Amino acid sequence: MPIRVVRLGSPRARGEGLRIGTVRRPPRGVPKADFASRDFYDVWLPDVAPSEELLKAGQAADDASAWRTFSRRYRAEMKRPEKAHVLDLLAALSRESSFSVGCYCASEERCHRSILRELLSERGAVFA
Repeated sequence: MPIRVVRLGSPRARGEGLRIGTVRRPPRGVPKADFASRDFYDVWLPDVAPSEELLKAGQAADDASAWRTFSRRYRAEMKRPEKAHVLDLLAALSRESSFSVGCYCASEERCHRSILRELLSERGAVFA
């Protein structure tokens, strides 16, 4: 009963379970009623998305140094107690149920979801 890390808007995998959008903003131009049916997400959880300022820095990170800075700052944001509690909850749930977390970015390696995967793994999350 693991977590999957996905690109929101991509076709769902069999057995994926509940899809959680870990993004700052809902998809543009998509009616709220269509979020799930268009494979974006079932539940929105912006609590573990980068802050607005940091999101812009991550999108502008065009080299390894800038990406490392983004990663360090995102990890710092996720150390705040209210964020850390959500990460702990997601990791614990991964041992009991199937669900997915995701973002819109085309490439996971330059997306906060790659760091989110690491943060959850450090908390003992189980992955597909």
